[in-house]
Amino acid sequence: MSDQIRAIRGMNDMLPDEAYLWQYLEDNVREVFQQYGYRNIRTPIVEYTSLFVRGVGEVTDIVEKEMYSFEDSMNGDKLSLRPEGTAPTVRAALQHNLLYNGPQRLWYSGPLFRHERPQKGRYRQYHTFGVEALGFPGPDIDIEMLVLARRLWQRLDIDNVKLQINTIGSNEERRAFRGKLIEYFEQHRAVLDEDAQRRLLTNPLRILDSKNPAMQAVIEAAPKLMDHLGEASRANFNAVLNGLKAAGIPYVINPRLVRGLDYYNLTVFEWVSGALGAQSAVCSGGRYDGLFEQLGGKATPGCGFGIGVERLLLLLESRKASMPKLEPDVYVVHQGEAADKIAPAAAEQLRDAGLHVVLHCGGGGFKAQMKKADASGARFAVIIGDNEAAAGTLAVKPLRATHEQKTVALADAVTMIKTECNQWLTI
Repeated sequence: MSDQIRAIRGMNDMLPDEAYLWQYLEDNVREVFQQYGYRNIRTPIVEYTSLFVRGVGEVTDIVEKEMYSFEDSMNGDKLSLRPEGTAPTVRAALQHNLLYNGPQRLWYSGPLFRHERPQKGRYRQYHTFGVEALGFPGPDIDIEMLVLARRLWQRLDIDNVKLQINTIGSNEERRAFRGKLIEYFEQHRAVLDEDAQRRLLTNPLRILDSKNPAMQAVIEAAPKLMDHLGEASRANFNAVLNGLKAAGIPYVINPRLVRGLDYYNLTVFEWVSGALGAQSAVCSGGRYDGLFEQLGGKATPGCGFGIGVERLLLLLESRKASMPKLEPDVYVVHQGEAADKIAPAAAEQLRDAGLHVVLHCGGGGFKAQMKKADASGARFAVIIGDNEAAAGTLAVKPLRATHEQKTVALADAVTMIKTECNQWLTI
């Protein structure tokens, strides 16, 4: 139909056949975060626009071009769908005084929104896992973040991600460097594209991150921020690098890695994969010691990262055939007036025992129901006809193994099926 309503471009449905990948990832990420003592926090999808203007930065791409912002029709408040997760987490920590009893390790997950051109691995609604360590001055917490990420890659059996790391020093050092960078790029203004010229006087560090091939020679020859850092910033960065060496984590120092948000300082990093094409960053983050003050709090150190779920799923695609799928343990097949009455109660008893059970609905003969049982992916079919109902028995048929069908008394069925499921699943 020509008037059929479709999803908004760049905002994608997750269909049931994909759900097992998401749940596999969610379960493993949650477990790793909890291993390191991180606790879950959940913030609203909608925040005041001023939160991101003050936190992320007024002259960043996110605030200038990418946020979904609107005016509340009830009271005129300027609101935005959250484009990133760190500022809302810090806002919540300040509002609820979470650091009253000491530093906090927090993690979150959920959708983020940015109005940009959709492409593979880059969507208008996308999902993230994030961790934020609030109140830790580092650099030991920086190292912990990177060790945590490495453990997650190992748990997921992902070996094609590499760590890129840099330091962008303090706010004062960047302000001093900013003038040198502007002076340099002014001398090469003719080479700069429209985006770089727009950033020249507002956020010149972002020019260093440009992927425009025509600008690469000029960018490579630009002054290096690393050469203009003070002793304290260098010492901090060296401590992080030494921690990575001690942990056995290889890394590449990327002096052009500056990150696109104003709140970062000192350590910044990305885990990247060549398997993702242009959108190579799987996990990005760093330190943001000034964000609390920008949002009205007192000076408090912070460090965190975000993982792009859709990009991580792309890396897992090649392994999805070997991952556990969300398939039932048992499919209950039943036909006949007496069997139809008994089958729902039998299914509930199986569920009480911890089994995942699909009860056939919609009628049909045994042959048609068995086809559906097989198509469901269930490991076993429990078959109930009027004869079984009259005798108080169940027929249990393995669907994924060569074992013979067994008939058992109804009273003993739950225990037997649970036991034999465990035995058969180990074969």
